[in-house]
Amino acid sequence: MTQHGKPLLYVTRDRAGTSAVRSMGTARLDTGGAPVVLVPGLGAPGYLLRTLERCARSGPARLLDVPGFRDPAGPVCGETLGALADTVARWLAEVPGRPVVLAGHSTGAQAALHAAVRSPGRVRALVLLAPTFPPRLRRMGPLCGAALRTAVQESPGVVPAVLPSYLRAGPRRLLTCARSGQADAPEEVLPAVSCPVTVVGAENDALSPPGWVRYLAGRAGRGRAVMVRGAHAFPHRRPDVTAAVLDGARHQPF
Repeated sequence: MTQHGKPLLYVTRDRAGTSAVRSMGTARLDTGGAPVVLVPGLGAPGYLLRTLERCARSGPARLLDVPGFRDPAGPVCGETLGALADTVARWLAEVPGRPVVLAGHSTGAQAALHAAVRSPGRVRALVLLAPTFPPRLRRMGPLCGAALRTAVQESPGVVPAVLPSYLRAGPRRLLTCARSGQADAPEEVLPAVSCPVTVVGAENDALSPPGWVRYLAGRAGRGRAVMVRGAHAFPHRRPDVTAAVLDGARHQPF
């Protein structure tokens, strides 16, 4: 359903195990092409709303609010990578009813990767947008330096899109999420993914640099790397480009 040429997006709560996962997007996932399911980084879904709206123009799409820092009902899971991946995997198993294009950004890409391994039959294509963290950034000193170099390249408009979630989460939870991502080694997980994998990076992203993007794509059995202009938050600044990559993944062979 559309209004003035734009798709109508809804807030939905779906049962996933014993919990209810809050999401934003199209009301139905059983019509049109393969659903696109987005997993945000550091639990801040607001900056992915532009990409969600573009994806919903060509088919069903949902943006999962995990762990749910701004959910009035409270977080649906812990902020560690394992808890996020388990929640996404349960949602995939119980809600869409068919295989999806699963896409995660930043630490959300790591959660999406693990969820795809946990639920291989529920993911027809996996898209990792600016996945973190290359080995040298698994220590806080180098990570802080890379974050500063990337921040000066970002659009100022991304700040109001993420700040409410960051304030609601608080520094302890954000640090827990970041440290959990640093302890992960996505390069060791990718060979276990059976579906096609697209790894998308930005030219000016020091958190997910081009060499790391290409390396991860090479670790997948059916992987490819795509480079776009921008920095780490390119899905916010370049939603049309991001949605075009995701829409292309809808049509990849399962």
